[in-house]
Amino acid sequence: MVTRSTIMDTNAFRPGDPTGGLPPRTAELVDRRSGVLGSAYRLFYREPVHLVRGSGAHVFDADGNDYLDVYNNVASVGHAHPRVVAAIAEQAAALNTHTRYLHERIVDYSEALLGTMPDEVDRVMYLCTGSEANDLAVRVARAHTGGTGVIVSAEAYHGNTELTSALSPALGSAQELALDVRTVPAPDPYRTPVAAEDLGRWFAEQVAQQVADLERRGVRVAAFLADSIFSSDGVFPDPAGAAGFLAPAIEVVRRAGGVFIADEVQPGFGRTGDAMWGFARHGVVPEIVTLGKPMAAGIPVSALAAQTDVLASFGDHIPYFNTYGGNPVSMAAAQAVLDVLQEDKLQDHAADVGARMLAALREAAADHPRVGDVRGAGLYVGVDMVADPETKAPDVAAALDVVEALRERRILTSVCGPGNVLKLRPPLVFDDQDLDRLIDGFTDALTALGH
Repeated sequence: MVTRSTIMDTNAFRPGDPTGGLPPRTAELVDRRSGVLGSAYRLFYREPVHLVRGSGAHVFDADGNDYLDVYNNVASVGHAHPRVVAAIAEQAAALNTHTRYLHERIVDYSEALLGTMPDEVDRVMYLCTGSEANDLAVRVARAHTGGTGVIVSAEAYHGNTELTSALSPALGSAQELALDVRTVPAPDPYRTPVAAEDLGRWFAEQVAQQVADLERRGVRVAAFLADSIFSSDGVFPDPAGAAGFLAPAIEVVRRAGGVFIADEVQPGFGRTGDAMWGFARHGVVPEIVTLGKPMAAGIPVSALAAQTDVLASFGDHIPYFNTYGGNPVSMAAAQAVLDVLQEDKLQDHAADVGARMLAALREAAADHPRVGDVRGAGLYVGVDMVADPETKAPDVAAALDVVEALRERRILTSVCGPGNVLKLRPPLVFDDQDLDRLIDGFTDALTALGH
């Protein structure tokens, strides 16, 4: 039986898909890739894109064609940012080694990073991927609380280690969730039958039901693990009238003895425009925060930041060592990214351009009933495609047709949620000229889709 993963398969070219209709050079490379990388890998689009270079919010294929990247949050300050490239090269030419030797870079960066966090979050550990950061975060939460239960959202993706895969429903039915994991529906104000101001109470009730279910089975809750913009579920920032809607759910978890792990791989580093960190938009202070590769514009590094007493429950008993987590080259890249974010005021830029992006997309979609909702915060926007505006039934086919129409116009993005939501999250240097190009392409794609 063929199983499907919403996050991996919805907009995918899979090994074994026919290559006969592809350009000869593309087909040859796809066949070579499939021959050595195995069946688990996926490519994007019906006709895969062969990229060789990037700059800012743009990438270029092997034929020199310019594509607008409206998907890559990892290249946070832009592809091949000169300052990041220079920092990597300079440190790589001097030394790259592990964290069991003293080195200034990891200390300097840690002080700078923690300076952007709430005062209570005052310790940090380093790893190489967001998956590892979330894996460690759950281990820390379990050590601190004595519980094992974890609550996640229904289409969450938190990583690909054995532990985090079992916390990631978006990976599909072939990946079983752990017995002590429970899911809650995403806080979707477009479909949830409650007023915006009641969204927080409704979501807290969903979490409370799962806490109670765990307790009935003798399982104590350890953590609520969430990406505060619910990016894999379909992009759900707080709607008007529901600012801070996560706070009541987090309080439910804390009363049960658990902690809040804020997965900031997607909403962090100023992307939402309102705040440096997604959790700050909800007026909450997490016990644990996890960060991923956007912190170094794609260089493999991630982090777990935590409150001292929470981290001590693990660290005072179990020594931890990640060979190249926090190595000097990665720290140089991360420091350069943080410097660019702060000095170029990219959080403010995300707020300004993101607001215009949201308004322009809504205007372009106003006469197209297949667009059910356009929502977002800063440079993170979801476009919800529906089969019928009355039933609000998700339309995956329409979303994929729009994604492919954009790709034909050399604008790159993908989908999330059940597969019907366009996920727009460009590098933070995305500007008004890029926005004009996106809106022109989006308008053309909707026209091609028809009514």
